[in-house]
Amino acid sequence: MISEKDLLAKVPTGLFIGGEWRDAPETFAVEDPSTGETLVEIANATVEDGKAALDAAVAAQEEWAATPPRTRSNILRDAFDLMQERRDEFALLMTLEMGKPLAESNGEVTYGGEFLRWFSEEAVRITGRYGLNPEGTGRMVVSQHPVGPCFLITPWNFPLAMATRKIAPALAAGCTVVVKPASLTPLTTLHFAKLLEDAGLPKGVVNVVTTKRTGPVSDAIIEDPRLRKLSFTGSTGVGQDLIAKSAKNVLRTSMELGGNAPFIVFDDADLDKAVDGAIAAKFRNIGQACTAANRFIVHEAVADEFARRVTEKVTAMRIGRGTEDGVTIGPLVNDAAVEKADRLVQDAVEHGAQLLHGGKRVESEGHFYEPTVVAGVPSEAEILREEIFGPVLAIAPFSTEDEAVAMANGVEYGLIAYAFTESLERGHRMIERLESGMVGLNAGVISNAAAPFGGVKQSGLGREGGLEGIHEYLNTKYTMMPA
Repeated sequence: MISEKDLLAKVPTGLFIGGEWRDAPETFAVEDPSTGETLVEIANATVEDGKAALDAAVAAQEEWAATPPRTRSNILRDAFDLMQERRDEFALLMTLEMGKPLAESNGEVTYGGEFLRWFSEEAVRITGRYGLNPEGTGRMVVSQHPVGPCFLITPWNFPLAMATRKIAPALAAGCTVVVKPASLTPLTTLHFAKLLEDAGLPKGVVNVVTTKRTGPVSDAIIEDPRLRKLSFTGSTGVGQDLIAKSAKNVLRTSMELGGNAPFIVFDDADLDKAVDGAIAAKFRNIGQACTAANRFIVHEAVADEFARRVTEKVTAMRIGRGTEDGVTIGPLVNDAAVEKADRLVQDAVEHGAQLLHGGKRVESEGHFYEPTVVAGVPSEAEILREEIFGPVLAIAPFSTEDEAVAMANGVEYGLIAYAFTESLERGHRMIERLESGMVGLNAGVISNAAAPFGGVKQSGLGREGGLEGIHEYLNTKYTMMPA
């Protein structure tokens, strides 16, 4: 495997605009969250840099839209193949800048790469329809066309998968893009841009701006009337602000926003499956995932046994730097994340919850918090209303199915819900009754490139992945021809 030093020396540190790597007058540091040390300094884009990136995307749009679908498909497939060759580099890079254990980073390379392969196949399957109108007076042609230049804002928690999940369908549809990765984890996106360059992507089709001036740079791009699409993954509050700003130019928007996922365990559930599902749904990515189970709503008949079993597994988890063998819990992304997790745990305990394991920050140079289990959490505790985004498993009991559904649906979010039951009838009821864009029925991990990812209510708009994903980057055009 490549050394950390050699890998960081390979990663571009400039802005990628119009197919050229360029410096900026200022730089900012990217930190290793497990040590607090600086990994590398990278370009800090200005508003003018953001405008130049959009200029490049606009200039490349017409030619890229006219590029044969098979050519676009082949470039994406070549990018997929290159990612498999460089998977060790991408996995190590994500662990260095984000902190997740290396095994999970390898899993993200697999997951993120699948969007390249999936949308390479979808690029050649963009279809329309043709037919006589009902009156017999004309023929209807319905066709699909690229939306146009897109602005893609990606989050810090899945730096590769969130980039490929947005970039791949845009390219497959014939759109050019400006990408702004999170300033906490920008290196993976820069490394991916270099991969796309090596795969033969034409200049200006993908442009990357890294910046700490997030608001001014983003606003300048969004306000430009040449931009036609905005895609954002992040908090609901920021998403609401971006939707408001996008209204001026009536931009197409895709918003994958906050979550507060319920994880319901019924009294007839297979507890072995439920416990394994709970560990996967809660502690993947150190709990820093919008799909992470937030509220474990467990039937009172099995709540104690469920708590005992999950606590046993959590107690065995090893905390440390993600590059170390056997580590299952890496650092949180920054000190604010540690403080938030601790605040929510202490509030739950003050309201009467029982602390079964963990419950405090780890004293070190990095941003670590103990994997934690709290049981008997009362309804007034903040931990049941606020997204945790950390390694804390909070259990609240229920008595009836109606009560469980009411608890699950009683928040403003609706990204994903999990339900464990051995009853087929109850399972179907959960699919119908749970207010969420996705459901894990007896499953703790559901993400797949072939499936539509997205939520309802304040968890967002639109879908990423699946057959639906490419249509977020296409406009439908209807043409009438006389019969």
